Order: sequence, then C-alpha cells, then structure tokens
Amino acid sequence: MAEIINLNQFRKARDKAEKQARAAENRIVFGRPKKAKTLAEKKAAIETERLEGHRLKSPDEE
Repeated sequence: MAEIINLNQFRKARDKAEKQARAAENRIVFGRPKKAKTLAEKKAAIETERLEGHRLKSPDEE
C-alpha cells in the first residue's frame, strides 16, 4: 500500500528549499563588504577613464 503524504507539508518543504537556494545566491551576489564594493567601483571608473582617453573623437563631435 502507498504511503499517505500531506500535500500541504510537501508544498511548504518545497517552497522552503527554494527560498534557501535563493538566499544562498543572494548572499553571494549582495554579500560583499562595502570596502570591496567601493574598490570595484573605483577600478571600473579608472578603466572607463582610460578607455575614454583613447578615443579619437569626442562624443560631442559626432
């Protein structure tokens, strides 16, 4: 004979597992310290300035 399962408990367990997986992903994405975020922003700004400095024409001339 088959085992009787409670669908409500099954759904809750499934939803809880999905929330835990999403939380793990968010910890990776948003879990950086402020110092690391600002360092990455500064590096991106420096790289953008370097690339803009190598343009042959300025965007206003086009």
